[in-house]
Amino acid sequence: MTLDDFFNRIETHYSNALPFVVYRKPNENVVKVLLQETNDLYFSKGFTEQGFVFSPFDDSQDPVLIPVENSEVVSVSNVMLSEFEAFKVNEYSDKDSKKIHINLIKKGIKAINNNEFEKVVLSRQETINRPELNTISIFKKLLSYYKSAFVYCWYHPKVGLWLGATPETLIKIEGKQFSIMALAGTQDYKGTLDVVWKDKEKDEQHIVTNFIIESLKPLVENIKASETETVKAGNLLHLKTMISARLQSNSNLKDIISVLHPTPAVCGFPKQDAKQFILKHESYNREFYTGFLGELNFETTKAPRSGKRNIENRAYAINKKSTQLYVNLRCMQLKDTKAIIYVGGGITESSNAESEWKETVSKSQTIKQVL
Repeated sequence: MTLDDFFNRIETHYSNALPFVVYRKPNENVVKVLLQETNDLYFSKGFTEQGFVFSPFDDSQDPVLIPVENSEVVSVSNVMLSEFEAFKVNEYSDKDSKKIHINLIKKGIKAINNNEFEKVVLSRQETINRPELNTISIFKKLLSYYKSAFVYCWYHPKVGLWLGATPETLIKIEGKQFSIMALAGTQDYKGTLDVVWKDKEKDEQHIVTNFIIESLKPLVENIKASETETVKAGNLLHLKTMISARLQSNSNLKDIISVLHPTPAVCGFPKQDAKQFILKHESYNREFYTGFLGELNFETTKAPRSGKRNIENRAYAINKKSTQLYVNLRCMQLKDTKAIIYVGGGITESSNAESEWKETVSKSQTIKQVL
């Protein structure tokens, strides 16, 4: 199938108001699509199903599932798209929005000083009017510009239309072995990864990493954390730590997700206190922003290691279930002629409200430049 045929299939499916998800994993050039055959709405109840899962921020709601068994799965390899030149976005100038968000941040800092929680992630949405929005065109620009991100376009007529290019992995699990990314702290990229991080960002990263390790300890064995490094995502830098472990025999994927999601990187710490503050004080519903999405229980095949002593085993490939879930950041929702962009940032006791506002402006520019 040619690339044009591939995207034409998706356009036809979309025009028939049928659910689909098209996506590309970080640093890969295979683009995959699940084309659901009916417009039925499926949900994942225990993360045992096979399909593409799309979960909201509020973990009391069931994730939406596009099941493999009810979909046609198509992929194209060696996807080469023309380079997209990102343009500089004008500084955001909605004074009312700025005032509302700065007041929200000040409420968060006050609650931290009152010992209600250590950290809270506060967000806002921005609406852009674009009469000529073309979904597949935006997706192609995301593919071209964000090669190291998980890039997706997800649609269900009963739920909505979302696109994004997220830098953050929630969990990758194959068999019993898994890894998790702790990503926190933000600054603008200015041509180098060799930068100095303030204590505020280091503290943020420390909170996220510690939460993940402590939450997982009862469920896993052989838990390890990498050195923290600076990574680039679009025009921003973040601090990243990788945590790996092995599931205990009596633990499962649902156990892991329920203790992790939403992590302090997108919610706060302690989790429940921060989440209640967000639900009470943010002036909108995040829906799928800061939720998670990705492949659930896909079959992967691995050939045994070659060697003279196991020549007879080489014919026997090992089948394992693989799940790769990503946090839904740097995303937008398309409604009619409007693009709704979601951005936020972590608030700690050393946060400055004006600086935190500027960070959300930088994050919004990352996704706005494809519009």
